[in-house]
Amino acid sequence: MSSFDTKINDALGITENIKQEILDPKPLVPRPVGDYEDADADYKYSRENFYNLVERGQDAVTGILELAKESEHPRTYEVAGQLIKTVAEVAEKLADLQEKMKKLKEVPDHAPKNVTNALFVGSTRELQALLNDKNSNAQIENQTQE
Repeated sequence: MSSFDTKINDALGITENIKQEILDPKPLVPRPVGDYEDADADYKYSRENFYNLVERGQDAVTGILELAKESEHPRTYEVAGQLIKTVAEVAEKLADLQEKMKKLKEVPDHAPKNVTNALFVGSTRELQALLNDKNSNAQIENQTQE
């Protein structure tokens, strides 16, 4: 950095840490290693990414609102409104993810334990053949028992 940049940064109160945070934002959550079919791992991964997106969106909203106040330009207010809407949608997706995971975990508890009305799916010919086989097996059992 040149001495001119250093003088401007000192005059504006800009530090290296702030510039470094802007240039190198927090990385997104890495994909979990291991079983890719694990719903819990996918849930945690999605949840962390949604949290990071909301946090970054909030930082962006803060910045665009400051810019809108300074410039008083209608377009910056429009962009700020769109950004706020986008952050709200991501937060809503986070809530939807939570609800879907809750429903996914509840399914085994509410599943029927006994099937009382079994339904045969097939043609009448297949049903007759099945019944004839059952009747012939019952007759053979009766003959062997006598």
